[in-house]
Amino acid sequence: MMKATTTRWLIGAAALIVIAMGWGGWMMNTGKDRESSDWVYNGHGGTFKNTLAEIDTPDPSVVYKDGYYYMTFTHNGADVMVMKSRTIDFKDAERKTVWYPDVGTNYSAELWAPEIQFIQGKWYIYFAADDGRNENHRMFALEAETDDPMGSYSFKGQITDDTDKWAIDGLAAEIDGKLYFVWSGWEGDVNVQQNTYIAPMSDPLTISGPRVLLSEPDLDWEKAGGPPYINEGQSILHHDGNVHIVYSGAGSWTPHYALGMLSLTKGADPLDPASWTKREQPILSMDEEAGVFGPGHNSFTTSPDGAEQWIVYHATSGPGDGWSNRKARAQKLVWDEAGNLALGKPLGLDEAIAVPSGTGVFRADPQGAAEASFDLIPARVKTTAPLMIHYRNTTGDALQGTVSANDGESIAIELQPADAAGYAYADVPLQAGMNSIRVTASGTGAVIEAIELPRYEAEFAEIGSQGEPDENVYASGGGLVKLTPGEGEGVRFPNVIVPKTGEYELRIAASNPSGGPAKLTVRKEDGEAATLEFAAGDRNAFATQSVTLRLKAGVNALILEDATAELRIDYLDRTTMK
Repeated sequence: MMKATTTRWLIGAAALIVIAMGWGGWMMNTGKDRESSDWVYNGHGGTFKNTLAEIDTPDPSVVYKDGYYYMTFTHNGADVMVMKSRTIDFKDAERKTVWYPDVGTNYSAELWAPEIQFIQGKWYIYFAADDGRNENHRMFALEAETDDPMGSYSFKGQITDDTDKWAIDGLAAEIDGKLYFVWSGWEGDVNVQQNTYIAPMSDPLTISGPRVLLSEPDLDWEKAGGPPYINEGQSILHHDGNVHIVYSGAGSWTPHYALGMLSLTKGADPLDPASWTKREQPILSMDEEAGVFGPGHNSFTTSPDGAEQWIVYHATSGPGDGWSNRKARAQKLVWDEAGNLALGKPLGLDEAIAVPSGTGVFRADPQGAAEASFDLIPARVKTTAPLMIHYRNTTGDALQGTVSANDGESIAIELQPADAAGYAYADVPLQAGMNSIRVTASGTGAVIEAIELPRYEAEFAEIGSQGEPDENVYASGGGLVKLTPGEGEGVRFPNVIVPKTGEYELRIAASNPSGGPAKLTVRKEDGEAATLEFAAGDRNAFATQSVTLRLKAGVNALILEDATAELRIDYLDRTTMK
């Protein structure tokens, strides 16, 4: 993050859309089409690509709770903004500035790296600020006045130890039932180097003991770009009963900014520096080949089902970007057999990333009702999208139900008997912006558990030799893939997940500006294929054509290839199982 008094700023941009997101994981029926008795369907899958937002989002802090991801970040250095999304991708997120500082105070300027945390039943945001002079940076806290992290906050004052020295990037750490504050600070009053400090807390707003020095920037990689030399951007990582502090080292204004790690000996005292071991090499650093520079200042979050850990960090796409163009990115944590973090290299912007497990399921709240409403369902353009309803019907008879979007016309659905998980399908009209959907089962004996919108945007899939990504404001997700005529893959959807083995209708949306008819092959990775034909039309007039293929329960890869003329692929919808 920036260590000078220059005002931080963000670039405004239009939000894109990925239709999906939520929480879930429902056990399937024990039917003969299941591949194994322990198969669990956990969402329709799909992929996304970095970055996570179109605006600059330096110093991202991300929390997942109750079906939503929340992110805060350094926003112009002037206020605290929180974003809310059903997915780890925040391009379509709801945004709100939740707090402005008072003018003429010691916390009026240079608000850096707000950290949003849910601690002991309440939401808190810790942030660094000063009075316009960098040497006066200190840590402060906000406490939510309601249970809504997008709601109002009260300013609770400074978070400090007895030394009251320069401090930034603070956050609370819960270790073995006790609370600690971890931050980056100066030893004295001169900007020579930033160290990692820890101190005990009696509650989320009070440091109750002296600060302890845990780490100084004494490794060669930590000193890159200095002086000053840097340890900052601390985050807490829990895994298999072990506790780690992941921090940023090297100059944040350089492409050498990287992530290091301190590990606490299991069961040891966090306030004893000897209890911590520092890795000699960074766990994530720049990758020139992938075009990722200065990866740093991260936070950790989970997949919607809680089964995976994910890191969110900022990076730039140019070696000379400095403090500009820092945008949030994400990738899944990987641990080796010995329990060591093996994160690997940062992912490039063109890499299709499988969504976090459990993504794509909007869970009914409360559970167990015959009627459920779902809000904050985003769509970038007016569209008709496939809806998959999760339900249970224990009556032994088929029941009727209805679906409506935005309180519009009701669409009839049929809920076949299903003691475990049942699935019904409908097409729902969505308006551009945020949508609400209501699903109702008639009579008694049926409950609505969740919904999904199994749409796979082409621009977030793997682009083949015959494909080229392109932005398009008329497309469902704000982009598409242009296919050039000839043999070869145009676009591959590598993470299409279905709950049961069976025949599924696949709907491809494409425009054909070639002036004549164009054919396209839709192929499963195992070889079964079908051919579609698209009539000539305008480049922004997307038409849909359908094909039915047999998909296996679990993950499938679908390839669009061998276009006979130029086609522009918008999305693939997975609809009714035959």
